[in-house]
Amino acid sequence: MHRFLARTLGSARAPRVRGVAAALALTLASSVLAASATTAAAPADGADRPTGAWFTSWAASQQNLAPTPLRDQSVRMITHLSQGGDAVRIRVQNTFGRAPLTVDAATVAPSSGQDASTEGRPRPVTFDGGRRVVVPAGGEVWSDTAALRTGAQDDVAVSLSVSGTVTPGRHESAFRTNYLTAPGTGDHTADADGTAYTESTGSTLLVSAVDVRNPRLRGSLVAYGSSVVDGTGSTNCGPDCSRPGADLRWTDDLARRITSELPAARRVAVANAGIGGTTSAATCPDIGEPVRGLDAAARLERDVLALHGVTGVLYYYGTNDLAAGCDAAQILESYREVFRRLRAEGIKVYVTPITPRPGYSDRNNRDRHDVGTFVAKWNNCGGTCDGVLPFDQVLRDPVRPNSINPPYDTGDGVHANIAGQQALADIVSLPMVTSSARR
Repeated sequence: MHRFLARTLGSARAPRVRGVAAALALTLASSVLAASATTAAAPADGADRPTGAWFTSWAASQQNLAPTPLRDQSVRMITHLSQGGDAVRIRVQNTFGRAPLTVDAATVAPSSGQDASTEGRPRPVTFDGGRRVVVPAGGEVWSDTAALRTGAQDDVAVSLSVSGTVTPGRHESAFRTNYLTAPGTGDHTADADGTAYTESTGSTLLVSAVDVRNPRLRGSLVAYGSSVVDGTGSTNCGPDCSRPGADLRWTDDLARRITSELPAARRVAVANAGIGGTTSAATCPDIGEPVRGLDAAARLERDVLALHGVTGVLYYYGTNDLAAGCDAAQILESYREVFRRLRAEGIKVYVTPITPRPGYSDRNNRDRHDVGTFVAKWNNCGGTCDGVLPFDQVLRDPVRPNSINPPYDTGDGVHANIAGQQALADIVSLPMVTSSARR
């Protein structure tokens, strides 16, 4: 069997070339197989290393195409690791691409997170033993192992040189600055000084995950949900105050808690798979076109199950479902489907009840109550999931329960500011969420 085909059809838990999410797999199967003649890669040494040594330490779920194509230029994306190890590997996605993506060179390097320069010379990254890789439209690749020692909360610059003209996939909100060279400037992936990276973007392009090799880690938790997971509000430190690039999402705060409060042999990585505006259910009548097809079930395969070492999911959905016209029955149907698929993979599920939002109607509040009752039953969704994250209690204004507590409010009544992000991280029970970890 062809190497590409074998890895595409292989176990969902093994590192490999993957296509689009399961919901799109049937429609794109023929194009993916046709593309098997192109070069595409999985970790070359993945087969001879125990899969338990690899954990996804950072993620940024792709959601659409960038508005501007790349033209023979380099990109440098700053990734923030929740845990470190003695090596890394990266995932490059072309999920939403309409044409093959050619990466001529890739590097990784420590970064200060403050600009496009690197701390030390970037190290080359290969794909199936070669520097060049072609990612088919609708596909993705994982790199080979790159020897780079990292620690918890380290920043790593991932640089890619893209040839030809291609519109890259992106995660819209990086909540930090990432960098590009000017069109036509070619390969600057090995540059340490960063001066060639004269352009910037607030999105994350092409790179969607970074794994670390660390056999002492016990798992990876994936935060899965909409904008409050994604990080909206996490740069807000008050009126006319913003801290972009400070990594202050509640998932970042949780990762720091894990590092500071748990011994090394009990730690887990945290990966963020949030996309703003998305819903749990696919059936809400008022889902906006930009996020249609990005519901929880549709993207579960590529944004959670395709990651490595995943032992638990922190599930934060529902408020957008209500705003988009879904009722409790539709929301709970989606919950049950997603939770069933996760638990079938041996992944535990921790759920937050639907959080406050101004403008909930009486019907919305009844539906919210029904979903909250389901989540709270036996403190673990009545056996459907494994634990409750009481984020609704943390964020709720005690005087106006449909609003965010003022000290935590960005001003829109929906999203938590930096103080609220920390409060969400602080309420998470580490013994509960680390009980998912491998022994």
